[in-house]
Amino acid sequence: MRIQKTPFIFLFLQFFFLNVTFAQKLSEVDKIVAKYPKSFSTTEKLAERIQDDFKSDSDKARAIYTWIALNLKYDYNAYLNPPRTQGFTYSTEAEKQRKIQQLNDKLVQKAFTSKKAVCEGFTALYQHLASLTGLKSEIVRGDSKTSLRDIGRKNTSSNHAWNMVLVDKKWRLIDVTWGQGYYDSSKGRMVNDFNPVYFDTDPDYFFAKHYPDSGSYLGSRISKEDFLNGPLIFNSTIENDYKIKSPNSGLIEAKNGDKITFEIKNVSKSDQVFYLNKKNQPVKVQNAKEKRGGLEFQILIDSNVGEYITIFVDTNSVVSVKIISK
Repeated sequence: MRIQKTPFIFLFLQFFFLNVTFAQKLSEVDKIVAKYPKSFSTTEKLAERIQDDFKSDSDKARAIYTWIALNLKYDYNAYLNPPRTQGFTYSTEAEKQRKIQQLNDKLVQKAFTSKKAVCEGFTALYQHLASLTGLKSEIVRGDSKTSLRDIGRKNTSSNHAWNMVLVDKKWRLIDVTWGQGYYDSSKGRMVNDFNPVYFDTDPDYFFAKHYPDSGSYLGSRISKEDFLNGPLIFNSTIENDYKIKSPNSGLIEAKNGDKITFEIKNVSKSDQVFYLNKKNQPVKVQNAKEKRGGLEFQILIDSNVGEYITIFVDTNSVVSVKIISK
């Protein structure tokens, strides 16, 4: 980030050092939680340990995230073969709520003891531990955007779940399921890879990859069209604050000879920026220029460009768009 006006330098430095201190503080939380036992006899025992070690709501919220992400694995088999929905009968609203709570308690305990779950188990356990440590947390269900084929889908579906947790009177967005790792298609298995990027994620980034069933966040409407048709972003995009200034859409109508302009914040000429052609060969971007704290460049649409263009910065995928032939 460039500071062009002297009066703002002091404020910027204050902001910078406050955030560095906060990041270091969270890093210390992770180090402490990483030394916890992989198993506790009860969720109450784990909650007590967290409350003994951490006093602030932000540290407790982070500690819960970290312990779950480090110790639970995504149950890919259960995802592929989901159990039948368990129904029940009831005669009063009180009985209905009691039975719902029983099912939720069962889900929490299964995730806690087996150390395996899909997103419903991750989110239920997070909410449960948050409650035990005095935090307010909600579960949000909705759609997720994770692959190239998600760009330009016609509609949303309820296929994922995540949490919000109230810290310092502000709701923080959390996806502990994605924080624990990812699915490696080349190996055909889940890979545990702790990632803090989905704890207290910037809403702009979060809702580029998540769309709540309600279509809103804290009362504000979220654009369904922007979610479905927007570019696909990746973990490294969020980690490095690579805001995609251009293109605005993930669906690009173009013909041979057209040029697509990309502008990505916090990238410079010193970075290795490239994309892959149809043969999966890297093609370095040409004639890039630094602009407004980022990098602007163009890609020529020709016979070597495939259906999708994915931009890489120093080997990390940053953004993908879909090319629609005119």
